[in-house]
Amino acid sequence: MRKPDRKRRLLTLFGILVLILLILTGGYAGWNATSPERSCASCHEIVPSTEIWMQSAHREVTCSDCHGTALGNGFHSLKEKSAMVFSHFGKKKESEDIGLKEENVLEVMEACIKCHRDEYASWQAGGHSATYADIFLNEKHNAMERPYPDCFRCHGMYYDGSISDLVEPISTDGPWKLKQPEKANQPVIPCLACHPIHMENSPMVHPESMDDPYAIFYEREERNPLTGLYLRSDRMHLRADKLLKPDMYLGEDVILVSDDPLQRICLQCHSPNWAHQAGTEDDRTPVGVHEGLSCRACHRGHSNDPRKACQTCHPAVSSCGLDVMTMNTTYLHSDSPNNIHSMHCIDCHNPIPAI
Repeated sequence: MRKPDRKRRLLTLFGILVLILLILTGGYAGWNATSPERSCASCHEIVPSTEIWMQSAHREVTCSDCHGTALGNGFHSLKEKSAMVFSHFGKKKESEDIGLKEENVLEVMEACIKCHRDEYASWQAGGHSATYADIFLNEKHNAMERPYPDCFRCHGMYYDGSISDLVEPISTDGPWKLKQPEKANQPVIPCLACHPIHMENSPMVHPESMDDPYAIFYEREERNPLTGLYLRSDRMHLRADKLLKPDMYLGEDVILVSDDPLQRICLQCHSPNWAHQAGTEDDRTPVGVHEGLSCRACHRGHSNDPRKACQTCHPAVSSCGLDVMTMNTTYLHSDSPNNIHSMHCIDCHNPIPAI
């Protein structure tokens, strides 16, 4: 009688375990499938992000599509989500604000690539895909100016440590090396540096018919800008059109600056000196013949490629009889004395003598 009883008990125990597994699996699947209001947003720390997401262009995209699930990345994601739960219910809470660490940002970036492959390919082809090694081990720049904390304002905005945690020595004398070699090939300007995913906006609406002139009319209502500056100190984005347009000067003269809100983000990193003089420091504000143009008038989105930009405005032959594509400017070759951002007519043409 003992063997059958033991066998029956084992079968009963096995059945209970299977039942528990089914319940857990069903509950897990149900949790991932249910609306965020009943799952993610049930944690009060996440409610603000959820409320913004519900008004954003990504509101049709579920939380798990970008942030993954507890088992989406194996043990790593399970450990991460479990740590959040223990932190929430633990006696010592580090913070009520659940923010993304840099490793989380890079994981979200992988989700961005799944839907935005063309944009990602363009970004890879441009200068904004620079890595930690490209920026912080740049011998020419480090020899002129030692690495310092404000570097993270534009490069490595999501880096979790300080400049002394990243690179050594902190001086203008090299050789320099990364204290965390694994970061060498990581991007310093990931998607989330300029693109706040949780931002009030309307979904992209494509014309129902390209034959309908009203559907493709160029004065149709515009959406909010899709970009925003990530403020490392505040751990938040400020939407591009909420940034102040700076006053810029050429000597004592005030110059015209484009109203394009995206250019205001460009100016945060490609910024002038304290006196807002155009062309100083890393500023690229156009003056001269191109005064008032937006960066995007010449530079393509994501790749920043300016090739063939002249042709979008100029005919093959200009009014002065010269081919704009062959003029002696930095557009033609980088070592030209005539910077395309600051050139004037008299840079190439002798002034007409007064009569």
